[in-house]
Amino acid sequence: MALSFQFFILLLLSCLISATSCLSHHQNNNKHAAELFIFGDSLFDPGNNNYINTTTSFQSNFWPYGESFFKYPTGRFCDGRLIPDFIAEYAKLPLIQPYLQQPAGYQQFVYGTNFASGGAGALPETFPGMVINLKTQLSYFKIVVKQLRQNLGDREAKQLLSNAVYLFSIGSNDYVSPFLTNSTIFHSNSPEEYVKIVISTLTTVIKDIYMKGGRKFGFVNLGPLGCLPRFRALEPENNGECMAEITTLVKLHNGALSKNLRNLNKQLKGFLYSNFDFYTTVTERMNNPSKYGFKEGKTACCGIGPYRGIPSCGGKRRGLTEFELCKNASEYLFFDSGHPSEMANQQFAGLMWKGIPNVTRPYNLKSLFERTH
Repeated sequence: MALSFQFFILLLLSCLISATSCLSHHQNNNKHAAELFIFGDSLFDPGNNNYINTTTSFQSNFWPYGESFFKYPTGRFCDGRLIPDFIAEYAKLPLIQPYLQQPAGYQQFVYGTNFASGGAGALPETFPGMVINLKTQLSYFKIVVKQLRQNLGDREAKQLLSNAVYLFSIGSNDYVSPFLTNSTIFHSNSPEEYVKIVISTLTTVIKDIYMKGGRKFGFVNLGPLGCLPRFRALEPENNGECMAEITTLVKLHNGALSKNLRNLNKQLKGFLYSNFDFYTTVTERMNNPSKYGFKEGKTACCGIGPYRGIPSCGGKRRGLTEFELCKNASEYLFFDSGHPSEMANQQFAGLMWKGIPNVTRPYNLKSLFERTH
């Protein structure tokens, strides 16, 4: 009987030691993992717009969105996963959840969080009242920082924030919205001045995150917005040519962004960044789809009209109830009139993760995640 009792005690101690060891290992992994904080627009939004009062034009929480991977609509503007979903996978992180989905508490933020909002711009004047603009996303981040400091202590929170990667996709809607709505700020400035305002707003946010401890930043420059199916559909008389006015703005923005990041690298001690050439990467796939495993590079999988560029996917936007849907989204570069398919997102994420300097420069995201401060 005594022997049985001693055996039971030894077994119990063994279990407790094992459990403590596992817990310690889990905490250690959390402590040393590089977290991921995500800011931006519909290219990165995993469903934050599900939780705000907006129109269906800025939501995708209905079929056929999500059909390829999740098998249900999550709020992602895609048939499946987005670029940040793949980046999280490569970094051995779980899917980074929408900020507005998560209850308060640091436990939900130890891997990071996603603030992105479909339709968001750097400027508050871009689709005001219908999206979560970049400055509001920054205010959410500051709430997270406060929670982390309260729960982890200043020292551990500082380490977490300095090792984290801050990923941005922003600006597209600032240049698209003036062609869809009236924009006083756009029409009262020259293209160069307007781009300067957008870049200046983004820079202020970057510097605020830097002041909170952020050191490692990833950026997606603007894609060929004027060549999206949505804008090709507006130019049928030009045989579906790209919209030149938007293309001009995009090129101005991308040039200014590159210059600005180089300047920040010189001005801010420890500032590191990765800038992905989204413009060239998408253009190559539009013009040579078969080279990258696509059958179609200009027409969307889901929509209606020329190039399926009229944004009716799902039949719930602005009374546009009719839409066409392709059989296999992975054969298409674009899933809907303005967003890549999951297959395309996976390719983009792979290039961002370990692309060479002519694609993602001066560092790729893998090297940023591996660096510690």
